[in-house]
Amino acid sequence: MRLSKLPLLIALLGMHLPLFAVDQETQPEASTTAEQGATAEEAMSEEALYLAATKQIWDAMDRQQGDIKLPNGIATLHVPDDFYYLSPSDTETVLVDGWGNPPGAGADTLGMLFPASMTPFDSGAWGVTIEYEEDGNVSDEDADSIDYDELLTDMQSSTREASEERVAQGYEAIELIGWASKPYYDKASHKLYWAKEIRFGEDPDHTLNYNIRVLGREGVLVLNFIAGMEQKELIDANLDSVLAMAEFNQGSRYEDFNPSLDKVAAYGIGALVAGKVAAKAGLFAAALIFLKKFGIFIVVGVGVLLKKLFRRKEA
Repeated sequence: MRLSKLPLLIALLGMHLPLFAVDQETQPEASTTAEQGATAEEAMSEEALYLAATKQIWDAMDRQQGDIKLPNGIATLHVPDDFYYLSPSDTETVLVDGWGNPPGAGADTLGMLFPASMTPFDSGAWGVTIEYEEDGNVSDEDADSIDYDELLTDMQSSTREASEERVAQGYEAIELIGWASKPYYDKASHKLYWAKEIRFGEDPDHTLNYNIRVLGREGVLVLNFIAGMEQKELIDANLDSVLAMAEFNQGSRYEDFNPSLDKVAAYGIGALVAGKVAAKAGLFAAALIFLKKFGIFIVVGVGVLLKKLFRRKEA
């Protein structure tokens, strides 16, 4: 359901349209019509509460643009007018209160990026989480010699093993379908990006796990797109803009590495790509896609609405 440019109320009401559908050949009994009217009135009241809650959260958020120094002080974002940046605290609100992830889901982030044309609560919303991993300087000497097809085969095998453990523990199976975008490393900018297509359980709506890594003197900036597979073309169109935003400050850049002083990471480019298939961004995206199916995003304070709307949808 692509309703990001319509009012949220329309998106919400779309869930309840069947309640108002009348078969032209078979008219409902009066009691059934009354019950439907009461249910619809209750739903509209709940939806009004939801709209008020999301508006209050949205109005309280500090949407930033321009040159933004990240909280760790080693990198800067250059955010253009067609994007905005949210702080770690606002990011926690989006990921937990807005998208239904567990509390603390945004604790390790340095913030998020969103396109200026939408809010995080729109049904077509997508964003980019930002983190930093200080594992040392990552050597890029193996960048030109990596066989990414072979790497994908290894990753798929590892994912199947991990999936068996997930299923044994009562969780959904996970499958790495393949590359959504094959890994590419730019040696001049020391930026790496790739995308994976992932399926959770038997869900026909696959998850897009789109990754950017910016190599620095002592670690790596981690940027992950959170979006659905159906949004890949949109993400591709915005990739260059997002790649251009993040850079390390002087003294923390990749070329500032001092082998006599600085720690060297225990892995290279290939291991960066392999990573963990079920990374947090992938799980965030799965939660986002799940909520999109119902055309809404639920916030803390109207949790009861979530249960009622889901129950009504199933009915």
